[in-house]
Amino acid sequence: MEREYRGKSVYRGLTIGPIAVLKKNDVQVKREKIEDAKQEIERVKQAVADSQAQLQHLYDKAVKEVGEASAAIFEVHQMMLEDEDYQDAIQNMIQTELVNAEYAVAVTGDNFAEIFASMDDEYMQARSADVKDISNRLVQNLRGDVSVDLSEMEPSIIVADDLSPSETVQMDKEKILGFVTVHGSTNSHTAILARMMNIPALIGVPVDLEELRTGMEAVVDGFEGKFVVEPGEEVKQQTEAKMREEAEKLKLLQELKGKETVTADGKKVHLYANIGSVGDIAGVLENDAEGIGLFRSEFLYLGKTDFPTEEEQFNAYKQALQLMAGKKVIIRTLDIGADKQVDYFNLGKEENPALGYRAIRICLKQPEIFKTQLRALLRAAVYGNLSVMYPMITSTEEVEQIFAIVEEVKQELDAAEIPYKVPEQGVMIETPAAVMISEDLAQMVDFFSIGTNDLTQYTLAIDRQNEKLDDFYNAHHKAILMMIRMVVENAHKYGKWAGICGELGADLELTDEFMKMGVDELSVAPGMILKLRKRICEFSKN
Repeated sequence: MEREYRGKSVYRGLTIGPIAVLKKNDVQVKREKIEDAKQEIERVKQAVADSQAQLQHLYDKAVKEVGEASAAIFEVHQMMLEDEDYQDAIQNMIQTELVNAEYAVAVTGDNFAEIFASMDDEYMQARSADVKDISNRLVQNLRGDVSVDLSEMEPSIIVADDLSPSETVQMDKEKILGFVTVHGSTNSHTAILARMMNIPALIGVPVDLEELRTGMEAVVDGFEGKFVVEPGEEVKQQTEAKMREEAEKLKLLQELKGKETVTADGKKVHLYANIGSVGDIAGVLENDAEGIGLFRSEFLYLGKTDFPTEEEQFNAYKQALQLMAGKKVIIRTLDIGADKQVDYFNLGKEENPALGYRAIRICLKQPEIFKTQLRALLRAAVYGNLSVMYPMITSTEEVEQIFAIVEEVKQELDAAEIPYKVPEQGVMIETPAAVMISEDLAQMVDFFSIGTNDLTQYTLAIDRQNEKLDDFYNAHHKAILMMIRMVVENAHKYGKWAGICGELGADLELTDEFMKMGVDELSVAPGMILKLRKRICEFSKN
C-alpha cells in the first residue's frame, strides 16, 4: 500500500528502487514468558546455523579482499558460537526460567562478555566484544532482522535512523541510489556525501523503521522532499518521466566538457572537486574538474581500528596524484574530532566537540601522528601537482608551529635519503579569528581555502549538526559574505589566491556574488562542476 512521507531535501534528485533498511547493532530485547521451551531451543539452533552460514560467507569474502590473517576474526566468531558452555547457558536459561530465546541469548551474551572483560589476559579481554557481537547476530537472526551487507546488496536506497561518517565511508557507493534518514541535519556528513555523490537524499523523514522491510520499492524525490514507499503505478510513471527530463538536462550540460571556466568578461576561475577518497577520482574526471580542491584525508582514518601507516597514506596520495596526471590535488591534513569521532584516537567525551580538541589541534598536540602524515605527503609530492592545506587555523603561532614540524620532517627525510618535495602550503579559513588575521596569514602561506561550513557554524554560533537549528542556519548571512570578501581582498593584497571549498561554493544563487568578489577558485561536489561552469561562463561584471 502506497505511503508518502515528507522530509528535508539535501540533494535535488530523483530515484526509484528497492530500499535497504539499516538498523543499529545495539539490539533492544524484551523478556517474555514462554510455554514451549523445546520450541525456543530449536529456534536458537536454527539461528546458530544461520549465523554460521553468514560468518562463513563473510570469512570467504574477507579472505579474497584482505587476506587470511585479517579474515581470521570470522573464524573466531564461528568457534565461539559452537562453544558448549555458551550454548548450554542459553538452553539452561530457557528451560529453567521459561523465557524467550532472544532474551536468553542477550543475557548470556552480556554475562560471558563481563567474564571475559574482567580477565587479566589481554587476548581474553578482547574476546568480550566478540561475544557481544555474536550474541547480537544471534538475536537479529532470531528476529529475522539481519543487518544488510552493503557490499552484497543490489543497488538500493539506504534508509536509516542516521548515519555516521565512518558508516558512510565504508559503503560501496556504486550501490547507493539515495539516502533517507529519520534524523540528521542538512549540514551533516551524510548530506555532504549525498551531494558529493550526486544522489537524492532526504533527512528528517518521520518513518518507523520497524514498519519497513529491505527490498520494498520506494521513490525518493529530492525536488519535492518526498519519500514514497510502495508507490502506485501513477507515482512510478510520474517519477520515471521526471527522471528522463533530468537526464536530458544533464545531456545538455555535457556539452560544456573540455571547455575552460572563464567568465563572459574574460576572468579565468579554477573549478575543482571535493572528494573523500581515491575511489571518488573517477567522478572528478568524469565531470571534467580541473583538479581536486579538497581531498579529505581523514577518510583514511575513519572506519579503521588503528592509525593508517605512513606507507598506506603515501600510496593513497601518490595514486591520487598519478590519476590526476599533473592537475592540482589539494590535500587537507587530518581533520578528526567534532562529529568525526575515531575510537582509537581516544579523544574522550567533550561537552562541545565542535569547539574542542580537533583537526590541527590534535596534530600540534600529538606531533607524531602529524609527522607520519607529513612524511607521506612530502614523499608523494614528487609524483604530481600537490598542495597541502591545514584546517582550523586560529593564529599565526599555529602556522609557525606547523612550519617548524615540516622542517623536522624534511631533515628526517634528508637523513634517510628519501626523495621528497615541499608542496604549496595553504590554510583553511574556517574560524572568525582566521578571517580577522587573514592579512597576517596571507604573508605566511601560499593560498587560502575558505571552509564555509565551519565558518558559518562558528560565526552564527549554530551547531550545524543540530537539526532543531536548521531554521536559524543562514548560509547567506551578510556577515559570512563580508568575511569571504575580506579574506579574498587580503589574499590578493599579497599576491596569493583564495578559493572556497565549503558547501557554499556550489550555491548557484551566490556564484555571481563570488565572481564580483574576485574569488579565484571554487571546489565543489563533482556533480556540480558542469552546472557551475555554465553559470560562471555566463557571468559578466559589465
